[in-house]
Amino acid sequence: MKQKTIEGIQEEYDLELDKVVKEIKKKRAKIVLLQFPDGLKPWATTIVDYLEQKTNKVEFIIWLGSCYGACDTPVGLDDLKPKIDLVVQFGHNEMMPGY
Repeated sequence: MKQKTIEGIQEEYDLELDKVVKEIKKKRAKIVLLQFPDGLKPWATTIVDYLEQKTNKVEFIIWLGSCYGACDTPVGLDDLKPKIDLVVQFGHNEMMPGY
């Protein structure tokens, strides 16, 4: 599979990366866990590279476990040291109204 540029990824998916950057800065997050569905995992490192360029001194962790929707959050994160400041879930589809 050919590696896509961030521009190519954003043409195909509306990942709202500027919104993610704003939230990281607002929360002053230093450790951010990114959770991707399988279809987006091949481009996870490209997305991290983009986010690293837009933020300062933030460590990104890519969750490689399952991600079958917004209710499929990683378990056991509270036990991690140091603590994760923010979890960002990416998906293929917009959430349904009312959720």
